[in-house]
Parts: sequence; C-alpha cells; structure tokens
Amino acid sequence: MVDVAIKSSDGHPLVYLPHHDYYSDESLREILSQVRSFAMVGASATWKRPSFYAMKYLLKKGYRVVPINPRSAGTKIIGQQVYASIADYPGDLDMVDVFRSSEDAYDITKEVIALKDAKNIKVLWMQLTVRNDKAAELAEAAGLTVIMNRCPKIEFARLSGELGWSGINTKIITAKVLRPPRV
Repeated sequence: MVDVAIKSSDGHPLVYLPHHDYYSDESLREILSQVRSFAMVGASATWKRPSFYAMKYLLKKGYRVVPINPRSAGTKIIGQQVYASIADYPGDLDMVDVFRSSEDAYDITKEVIALKDAKNIKVLWMQLTVRNDKAAELAEAAGLTVIMNRCPKIEFARLSGELGWSGINTKIITAKVLRPPRV
C-alpha cells in the first residue's frame, strides 16, 4: 500500500487531527469550570443570531463574555462593550470562542497565539461547524487547549442536565440533579 498525502489547493499537505473528533465530558467540564472570562469573536447584536443566544445564556451563567466584532466596536451587546479585536480588550481572558468561519479561524488563531501570554489565554474554542485543524495544530504547539466544532452554551447545558429539560437526549442518564460545570 502506498501512502498518499492529500494536499490543499496551494500544494501544502492538509492537516487532520483525529484527537479532535471526540472530547470527553470530563475534559469539557474541566474547561467550563475553570474558564471565567472569554472573548466571543464574531458576536452579533442581532437577537436571532446563534452568537447572541450563546452570549446571553453564558452571561446568565456567570461568565464574563467580551464581544469582539470590528463592525460593532464601540457599541454594546447585551450590556457588554464591543471591541474591534482581542488586542483592543484591556483585560485578561481565559478563553477565545470563535464564532466565525473555519477559514477565518486560522487568522484568529494566529492573533490568539500572539496575545496568549499578555492576556493569559489558555483555551481556543471553535463553535459548531467551525473546524480548522491547521489552526488547532498551531494553537496546541503554542500550549493552548483547543476545542473544535462544539458550542460552550450547548455543552454547559448538556453537562448540567438543562438540555434534557427540553426533551433533548443528552446521553446522560441519572436520577441525580447534575451539578453545572461551573461552581
């Protein structure tokens, strides 16, 4: 059998990281319990956008969510000041949540890596349908924890049992009241 390297349109080999196909509940719970503040890159002020729902939910759960959106910089989303970039935010961040396309995730990842020490960023999280293995490889090499194709809102609700309240099968069966990932 001959190994064939799959290449992208620019001739470089494609990167595929199979360890990002599955995340244990324990690892997701650990991240969600340790994170206190994060930037939401691609946050929207439009109430019907998924980023708006996720931000509203996570704010109610006690997280500090910093919206990042160059077009809305200087305004507020759900009472939170919007910044044009992660670099513009003056404080520390535990995590960056990417609500942009998979292609955009690469440049965002480079910005996160450049700022990780100055902002104390430990986690790079890419939303549902956002997966960029090349970006994940860069981030992991820089010492960041990476989650792809998952939503922190959904994972929080699933791990705390809230998602099951609406009849959704979370694959967590218990008679106990689950403790939320964040204490």
